[in-house]
Amino acid sequence: MNAATLAGLVGAALVGLGLYGLIVDPQPLRKILSFNLIGSGVFLVFGIVARRGAGAGFPGDPVPQAMVITGIVVAFAASALAVALILRLNEETGQVMLDAETPPPLPPEVEASK
Repeated sequence: MNAATLAGLVGAALVGLGLYGLIVDPQPLRKILSFNLIGSGVFLVFGIVARRGAGAGFPGDPVPQAMVITGIVVAFAASALAVALILRLNEETGQVMLDAETPPPLPPEVEASK
């Protein structure tokens, strides 16, 4: 087993662990972390596929590298936005999860106008 195969298997394992965490765990912060784990596995597998193509004698292509770097930046920005939304939810409701049965409380100005 060479390094490229091992890295590809590790990337596939990261995607599998991320999917498991995304499906099983109901907490939003852990879902964000699981989603980031999936993204890391995909970036690793994509990088290995691009590297193996260059190792097979094809000319080097900078597009896969540019796509992985762009994907990392977008994933970081999406994670920051998701954490900010969770913090805002915690600030508004006092909890990080919304119950399906109870609606969130109304803001005081809406409650006063009723």
